[in-house]
Amino acid sequence: MPKAIIVGGSIAGVCCAHSLIHAGWKVTVVEKSPGPPTGSATGAGLGLDPQSRQIIASWLPVPDLLHQSTLPLTIDQNQATDAETKSSWVLARDEEFNFRAAHWTDLHHLLYTALPPEAASFLWGHLFLSFSISQDNSKPSVSVQARTLQTGEIVEITGDLLVAADGCLSAVRRAFLPDLELRLLKDMPFVPHFLSRYSGYCAWRGVLDFSENEDSDTITGIRRAYPDLGKCLYFDLSTRGTHSVFYELLNKRLNWIWYVHHPQPELKGSSVTMKVSKEMIQDMIQKAEQVWTPELVRVMAETKEPFLNLIYDCEPLEKLFWDNVVLVGDAAHPTTPHCLRSTNMSILDAAVLGKCVEKSGVENLSSGLDEYQQIRLPVISKQVIHSRHVGRIKQRLSVPDWKLFDPKAARSVDCEEIQQKNMPLFSSAPLSLH
Repeated sequence: MPKAIIVGGSIAGVCCAHSLIHAGWKVTVVEKSPGPPTGSATGAGLGLDPQSRQIIASWLPVPDLLHQSTLPLTIDQNQATDAETKSSWVLARDEEFNFRAAHWTDLHHLLYTALPPEAASFLWGHLFLSFSISQDNSKPSVSVQARTLQTGEIVEITGDLLVAADGCLSAVRRAFLPDLELRLLKDMPFVPHFLSRYSGYCAWRGVLDFSENEDSDTITGIRRAYPDLGKCLYFDLSTRGTHSVFYELLNKRLNWIWYVHHPQPELKGSSVTMKVSKEMIQDMIQKAEQVWTPELVRVMAETKEPFLNLIYDCEPLEKLFWDNVVLVGDAAHPTTPHCLRSTNMSILDAAVLGKCVEKSGVENLSSGLDEYQQIRLPVISKQVIHSRHVGRIKQRLSVPDWKLFDPKAARSVDCEEIQQKNMPLFSSAPLSLH
């Protein structure tokens, strides 16, 4: 059996493991985390579209497990909140929104535990260091070096294919695109090719577990303020030029996101998640009181361990593979989260990659990777740019050929533009060239 080495054991990496195993490959996954995630300190909610759900179900021994571990999102509602009066009104509402809400940790657990152990090997607690491509044209191979974090031992793994699923700060990608640097380009929605772009804002994120306080004033109040919780994806645009996202997760949890304008912080390591102090959280709550309704602020204040995500995206790449090394997930297309694309794009990357290498066989691997690139590159390019466009509108930042979005004066046609259904290839991204 051909062997793939996957760098990164997040959802993108686990999805690639499923897809490649279904294509007849064995996989070894290299992941720096000490073990499978069990908590939610840096995990939050995500939305799965119908196409992604169908793909995931095909990988599970019991397809209904995905349905059982998610909640419906049948409504996509954009609304505005007046920061002064705290009154809200609907800007646009789509009642045919067929997504489902999942918690990141729940979805990862579901996918990880469904992998066949005889075909999938996970090297937890291993830090990727480098890779090399063999020069033997008769049988090209790739070798990966990783450090065992517990002992410091260096291990080497050899395979036929290297899959870079190591996130938006991908170390594998850096070997081919060393000039792809993260930097702040304030108020510039479009930047020169091969530059990753800090958006100019961050996202406070949190999940409130109310399983032991179902009848509290906080939960009663938030259900009154957001009456369609449990089936609605709420986007709340403030008159102060910021916006939030709010929806319910399974097992009595509320997922919230608040996008705040912020200078580019200094990145440490390979994570775009910042550790926050108690003082930072208190400051965030005080600022939230000036913008959002008391009901939403109480949810934020009662959330344990909120965290801060730095929001980056990247100009669409020209290539997704070199020799027998291929990019997937955020390594291939760092994107802003405004259109629920990151996880969905990663799932489709994995599905298409598996189909293409199964079709080509390991002996014609380059042909399969080229087909993967031809299928996915046009889709992800359009979706990354559209997500950036929507995010800047909602944060009241400049967008070419657009006036700054004012919720109080917005025309209905402007409000329609920010709905999820306007994402290119929203419901039917191609899985093949034909």
